[in-house]
Amino acid sequence: MAELPLIGNYSDPEQTLSDARIGVVTFPGTLDDRDAARAVKLAGATPVSLWHGDADLQNVDAVIIPGGFSYGDYLRAGAIARFAPMMSKIIDAANSDAKLPVLGICNGFQILTESHLLPGSMIKNDHLKFICREQVLTVENNTTAWTNEYAQGEQIAVVLKNQDGQYVADEATLDALEAEGRVVVRYEGWNPNGSRRNIAGITNEFGNVVGLMPHPEHAVEAGFGPDHAGTDGLRFFTSVLTNLVSKTAGAAK
Repeated sequence: MAELPLIGNYSDPEQTLSDARIGVVTFPGTLDDRDAARAVKLAGATPVSLWHGDADLQNVDAVIIPGGFSYGDYLRAGAIARFAPMMSKIIDAANSDAKLPVLGICNGFQILTESHLLPGSMIKNDHLKFICREQVLTVENNTTAWTNEYAQGEQIAVVLKNQDGQYVADEATLDALEAEGRVVVRYEGWNPNGSRRNIAGITNEFGNVVGLMPHPEHAVEAGFGPDHAGTDGLRFFTSVLTNLVSKTAGAAK
């Protein structure tokens, strides 16, 4: 990957893990792969470009499936991307004993539901319009690989931009997500797309796979995030580094 120009590095130098390799997948129509790679680098890790048509995870420690409009959202958002060779490798790694951490953002969340790594589905916003705005979220689960540096119940502000952002599932699935603590973040203040139970993000049962409709990678640099001061999204990316350190320390015992 070409060197990314950085405004500043906000990671803790004592916690920098430049040897940690975080894969960022690109599909035809992906828009936010460079933004996700930038967030990874600001967090202190090394971003690794992963092409959808390849079948080599390049020994990455975690994977981000970024936002955009993979394959133009033809058929259904994320439905075609789900069958990419790279996704087959990601599905296997996420379900393996190693439990590869995977974060799907916006279109990435849609791809995760189409891949059945996460339950439910995404349909068009209830107002049938594309929306782009700052969005307040409440952190409901801070024990996942991607949210462990947030406080339970903390409210954060990131960016929301989608047109197929309405999360839907049957009542039994929604009840199970609630009972098992698998709702990761909820929309606070208002529901921008009609998602069931104000759900903005969920996790699998092991906490390694997280799907998130809003965009934390657009809230990682002071002066450029929500309210021009927010870096609330950065901890999604530093959280996975904390998770990797914990796993390494556990394996060394």
